[in-house]
Formats: sequence, C-alpha cells, structure tokens
Amino acid sequence: MFVRSTLLGTSAPLKYMNPTFIRLFQTTSKRAFTIPFLPVLPQKPGGVIGTPNDPYRAPPINKTEGSIHWWIEKSFALTSVPLVTAAFFTTGPLATVTDSILAVSLLGYSYLEFQSCIADYITLRVYGRWHNYAMYLLSAGSLLSLFGIYKLETENDGITGLVKQLWKLDSTSTQE
Repeated sequence: MFVRSTLLGTSAPLKYMNPTFIRLFQTTSKRAFTIPFLPVLPQKPGGVIGTPNDPYRAPPINKTEGSIHWWIEKSFALTSVPLVTAAFFTTGPLATVTDSILAVSLLGYSYLEFQSCIADYITLRVYGRWHNYAMYLLSAGSLLSLFGIYKLETENDGITGLVKQLWKLDSTSTQE
C-alpha cells in the first residue's frame, strides 16, 4: 500500500493504489464483451469444441477472408489518394470517369471495412443468425448506396461536385 516516491524520498500511501480502485479497471465479466440487445448462443466452457485429443480440422478456404481480404483492403486504401487527387483536378469527360471510379472504390472500401467490423464484433459463433442478418443488411445498404452513386453521377456533378458545392456553401455562409 505504500509506494516510495522518488522525488520526495518518502513513503506515502497513494489513494490510487487502493485495491478497490484497481479492481474497477480489471472487470472481465462476460457482459462487458457482449452486445446487450442481441441474444447470445450458449457456449461450451472455454469455447472448446470436441475434446483436446481430436485432430485439428482446418477451416475451409474462403477467398473473401484472410490475407486476400487484407490485400484488397490495402489496395483500396492505397489507390484512394491518387483517385481523390485525379477526381478533383481533371476536367471534361475524364472527370466523370475518375469521379465514378472514386465513388465506387470508396464504397468498396467501406463495405470491406464494415464487413471486418461485423466479423470481429458480431461473430457467427456467438451471435448465430444475427451475424448473417448484419451481413445481409450491409449488402443491402451497399447496393442502395451504389444506386445512390449512380443517381449522383448521372443527374448531378458527382461526388467532387457535391464536395465543391458544400465547400462554396460553407464559405458563403461565413461572409454574410
């Protein structure tokens, strides 16, 4: 309970070294790791399926998970910088093409990142069918967003035109 202070050279009790204070930050109860409004499937103790002597069964290979998924995410992230630059500085018909590619790539990147969040926090093993519902909802929202991007590109100036309008709106409202 006493900690030696190197600056003062004395031993004085620190109120933050109280065991009840330390215990407040060491909560590892099950409720801290679950989403409160989603039902949880019953789990075996320790999450072990089978016995320790069973042979290892590798999960089936899925091209949308693992290292391929990671490389696709990183390629979207790396190509977004030149696409944003090209979309804002090109003119004419090339501007429409670069703006469309930028919009679709941002949607694809958002889809992959939200898919990773769902896989991490709404796991199939714990939440069961709610994991599938979240993935279906993400796919439906992405398709709806793709339709919105189509409408934005065909009827308006696209994403870069929208950003430029919002930029002008912000600068004109501060002058008044």
